[in-house]
Amino acid sequence: MYARNLGLEWGDHTCILAAQNGHLNTLKYAHEQGCPWNENTCKVAAAAGHVNTLKFAHEHGCPWDEGTCENASGFGQVDTLKYAHEQGCPWDENTCKFAAAHGHINTLKFAHEHGCPWNEGTCEMAAGMGHTNCLKYAHEQGCPWGLDTCKIAAANGQLNTLKYAHENGCPWDRGTCDMAAMSGQINTLRYAHENGCEWTANTTELATLSGNLGVLQYACQNGCPWNLDMSTLKFLNATHTGMYRYAMVDEEAYG
Repeated sequence: MYARNLGLEWGDHTCILAAQNGHLNTLKYAHEQGCPWNENTCKVAAAAGHVNTLKFAHEHGCPWDEGTCENASGFGQVDTLKYAHEQGCPWDENTCKFAAAHGHINTLKFAHEHGCPWNEGTCEMAAGMGHTNCLKYAHEQGCPWGLDTCKIAAANGQLNTLKYAHENGCPWDRGTCDMAAMSGQINTLRYAHENGCEWTANTTELATLSGNLGVLQYACQNGCPWNLDMSTLKFLNATHTGMYRYAMVDEEAYG
């Protein structure tokens, strides 16, 4: 109020900050004095779990969109998600995806049980971020998954979600080994290989490019082909001397 009385300008960031911090009186004053607001006001209120500020904003014409539910869900705020949904705020697949990505089983359950759509992205995010509980719930409730679920888990080194997915019928292909190798994730690469996941020379090529000698050694020593050519050797000599020495000394590395 003091700043306003001095004639200082304000913008939509004023309402955003008030909503984000749950300062309802400040938000009321700003709105009554003509301060602009937009969808971000509702988004930050939802993310922070401030039902009162979200309710005030909505009841006084502040716009909202799918981002309100996405933020509530992604930050595990069931109360603001519930309010927004009951008041007709739109949601889409990202609501479930964001909940799964951040491990918020409570908002994931609420969204699904109240008809929020989901797709393979829910399982992919749960697997990639290591949230087995969300992955398990989604799978048991019929959420689709595909090759990318295992790929993302492998790439991020999430052994537990990779195990769960594979043991419960999630498909994988050589891309799982490729992603593990490219990201230097020896544990998920080992698990995938030991459980029958295909690999090819592309796996060792990606391990080479990643500069992870341990991953490359594991792959080569366990029968993964490695197609060395002069350009690859030059690349290794210039960038990864440890790999270059390994390539030159260990004949088995040639596959």
